[in-house]
Amino acid sequence: MQADRRRALIDVLGLDLAGLDRHVRAAIEALCDEVIALRDQLGETRSSLSEAELLADNDALCPMFNRRAFEREVRREIALATRFRTPLCLIFVDLDNFKPVNDLYGHATGDAVLLKVSDILLSLTRDTDIVGRLGGDEFGIVLSQASLQDSERKGAQLSERIDALTVRLPDDPAGAGLRIGASCGVVAWQPGEDAQHLIARADQAMFAQKSHRKAGRSARG
Repeated sequence: MQADRRRALIDVLGLDLAGLDRHVRAAIEALCDEVIALRDQLGETRSSLSEAELLADNDALCPMFNRRAFEREVRREIALATRFRTPLCLIFVDLDNFKPVNDLYGHATGDAVLLKVSDILLSLTRDTDIVGRLGGDEFGIVLSQASLQDSERKGAQLSERIDALTVRLPDDPAGAGLRIGASCGVVAWQPGEDAQHLIARADQAMFAQKSHRKAGRSARG
């Protein structure tokens, strides 16, 4: 195998070893072996760097971007929206009743809930959308080339699906359990606005939505 790779490299270099002195030929073959070894090391290094970059970008629990990577992607999407004058929206998702899950059922159950929520977010968004966990029970979604109206419908769809989640104790499957629920703040990017301000506005919109949902529940009951 090594000899075949060496011959292929010699052919690429256009060298004819047949007419060379055996010492020169041996030196060239040794040099070719070193080049091949360096190529292999470079390939391994690139693979390791790719794995490291992937780990650095991914959330420790959910199969999506972490906050640092998410904010970087928001900046990138803003640059594209600025260049091509296309719409861009951001959804800020916060779970409504998550703290009691950790308090009553433990962190393992809380992690399972977060993974289920991440499955919902990823299943209801496009491959071109940016989804990230911003910390704790907060998530962000960037919808490129999407109108505010379409993004608001998407936020309502996400809330509806997460509202249907119920966590029950393993030894009490018939119990009422805890309903999770999610408040989604949806905003459209404004020309000249940076990523930090866009995320902050979506966060504010989420809190307004959360207050509205709480008021609605109080009125009903």
